[in-house]
Amino acid sequence: MKPTASFLSVASVISLLPTAKALVGSSWTVTNVPSTGLTDITFPLTIVEADHISGYYFAQQFGFVNSADVGYTGLQPRPNQNGKPVLHGVFSSFVGGSTTMDSNCAAGADGGPGVSCNVEWNGVYGRTYDLEVKRNGSSVWVGTAIDSVTRARIHIGSYTLPAGVGGIQSSQAGFVEWYPWNGGEPPNHCARLPYQKTLFGHPYTTRLGSVGTQTRSLAYEYGDCVGQVAFKTEKLLIGGVENSCGFKGQTGV
Repeated sequence: MKPTASFLSVASVISLLPTAKALVGSSWTVTNVPSTGLTDITFPLTIVEADHISGYYFAQQFGFVNSADVGYTGLQPRPNQNGKPVLHGVFSSFVGGSTTMDSNCAAGADGGPGVSCNVEWNGVYGRTYDLEVKRNGSSVWVGTAIDSVTRARIHIGSYTLPAGVGGIQSSQAGFVEWYPWNGGEPPNHCARLPYQKTLFGHPYTTRLGSVGTQTRSLAYEYGDCVGQVAFKTEKLLIGGVENSCGFKGQTGV
């Protein structure tokens, strides 16, 4: 079994995260995970504050038993439509040989193998969405965003992993990314980063005796803007870790 993030150095955890213009990392662990992996995990995520523009990606990633590749689930802000806020939900597999028949999904992930799924809805900023990753049967994985207030379930997508790939491993990491810079950085780009504040809650699972924790320390900066984007982080009494970075009034360009 993969060692839990509580035994990994920050440098080791960073090595698990995407390198493309990411800003903030935050590890998670679940106790008492069987060797076959978990059949479900849920990540509470709250976009406390962010401009209603495209650019930020707030995500949790998870690994699978018998695979060196990972999956993502997360939220992205979008411009308002008809005066109402919009959130973009993402559910991805980077495992080669993944397939899908879901109309919300397409083959490929970030230009490589896998499957990418997404959906948009009139979401509420400041509200927690529980991002559920659940296996349906032996190999089909379903991504769902659950509204913590109304309990409405928003289907993001589903994919089938190759035979032999097991359940979800006991530890991985989440991240905050400003993805427009992947196509090129403007001059003095770090000072142009828009403001965001998000809360990554403790993950949880239906497996009895398994308890999730979102980092035993704090979130941390990484990438080329370390020390330049007014980064802050704190653990919260309600559970989980809050982070913020960037500057109000900026658009990233």
